[in-house]
Amino acid sequence: MTEGADATDISLALRSVRHEDIPRLVELNNQAAPAVPVETAESMAALLDVAQWTAVVEGPDQEPIGAVITVGTGAEYSSENYLYFEKQFDSHLYIDRVFVDEAHRSSGIGQVLYRAVEDEARRLGVSAVTCEVNLEPPNPRSLAFHHREGFRDLDTQATKGGAVVVQLMAKEIR
Repeated sequence: MTEGADATDISLALRSVRHEDIPRLVELNNQAAPAVPVETAESMAALLDVAQWTAVVEGPDQEPIGAVITVGTGAEYSSENYLYFEKQFDSHLYIDRVFVDEAHRSSGIGQVLYRAVEDEARRLGVSAVTCEVNLEPPNPRSLAFHHREGFRDLDTQATKGGAVVVQLMAKEIR
């Protein structure tokens, strides 16, 4: 796979998250802050317990180099952003977070993960994939990526007591 200006030629394997992945997922997640909230092993395990569908991309050494965590409709999940989508959609697959190892960003791994999410959404028969992207603190690369991937802007929302402002987005699934 070679895509993007910083592309590297790597072999990728996609699989479900396993419990033993948690330390690496915490590391990858926390590399991506402030685009995603910082997590501990305990909070990552709790998020995975709520998740409907997860996937990791493995590098050649079978080490996770990227991951996606999604939450389905009707979950017991108190995320302000998730709750917004619950009110807007009868069925959706919410991308709670996506993260890719800093050394492998802009190599097409995000597209691989998003295609997998869309495939899972079709399998589940849901009408939309939903997510949010930070506007404050700004994340212009992620916003541009989502627009290229066909996500449309729905609304903005201040979260975390106003410390974070997000662009709420959705992509219809056919």
